Amino acid sequence: MKRINVLIVDDSAFMRKLIADFLTEDPRISIIGTARNGEEGLKKTIELKPDVVTMDVEMPILNGLDALKLIMERNPVPVVMLSSTTKEGAENTMQAIAYGAVDFIAKPSGAISLDLHKIKKELIDKVISVSGANIRHLVKFPLEKKIPTNSPQSYSKIESPKDLGQKDGFLPLWKQSDSKIVCIGTSTGGPRALQAVLTRLPALINAPIVIVQHMPAGFTHSLANRLNQLSQINVKEAEDGETLQNGTAYIAPGGYHLRIVKKGSSLQAKLDQTAARSGHRPSVDVMFESLSTIEGFAKVAVIMTGMGSDGSKGLMALKEKGNVKAIAESEESSIVFGMPKSAIATSLVDEVTKVDHIAEAIIKYV
Repeated sequence: MKRINVLIVDDSAFMRKLIADFLTEDPRISIIGTARNGEEGLKKTIELKPDVVTMDVEMPILNGLDALKLIMERNPVPVVMLSSTTKEGAENTMQAIAYGAVDFIAKPSGAISLDLHKIKKELIDKVISVSGANIRHLVKFPLEKKIPTNSPQSYSKIESPKDLGQKDGFLPLWKQSDSKIVCIGTSTGGPRALQAVLTRLPALINAPIVIVQHMPAGFTHSLANRLNQLSQINVKEAEDGETLQNGTAYIAPGGYHLRIVKKGSSLQAKLDQTAARSGHRPSVDVMFESLSTIEGFAKVAVIMTGMGSDGSKGLMALKEKGNVKAIAESEESSIVFGMPKSAIATSLVDEVTKVDHIAEAIIKYV
């Protein structure tokens, strides 16, 4: 069995030891080195060629963000950032993802987290998962660049959905008369994938968009703000009880399930903190299942990059009860092909496509 070689970069000797102890509890993981700051981390990444790097954000000499940027330029490797849960920490995390970090973990209690054991399983799972990440796409969609409105990629001016459908034969089984809602589920690599999709949707898209991105509390607000600045549509964190509007994307807040309910002819967001589903809150399955009970709306379900299988059970519920078209991100563009692969395995996905073309597929149905 080939081991996953990990380099730990953290300015605290205590944290380096704790992270190393946790990771080596799993026989699949081997620690091949540690570094005390970003400069040393960059040097050892080039010398040791680890499979995964864990990187603290706040360090002397060269901080984690600057080190990450240089690593992705000079010697790309899957990097998992360890971030604080403060507002500044959340914004730094979004910047780290923009620079190419595959994923991040929120430290429970600041830079020196004596209670790091709370995230031990998450840390092990993420290191194992990202070791096989498709890092070719990590810098393709930096989260700091807006696609111009007049870009052909923005799809601001598109052919009528009817014309698009008739070209490829998708629409004959699709109730075009129904009102529409787009529902998206994603996890590891999701912020970059969401940018690739949301920035290509026109402001006047005739449907609301609801999104579950696996992230802890405190981080989804920064993600929504960043995507809102880059997109023609409105992007925000979902609020309990609000009525969904066309041309707006609603991201489930970290720590809350997002369910959709029908009130009159409108749809409303409902947030709750019921038990996590398969370790996730928010859960894609929970959101999809809530939508499966709503009549009079056609649903476009999208499952993108992420580890695990969240969304597959929800997709089965959607397909069993309603007018649904399902889109999965292809292996070629997925950072981690877990969730899309699981969805595709249900044989209920209508279209498998690279992330660059998901917006076009959504527009075709909406």
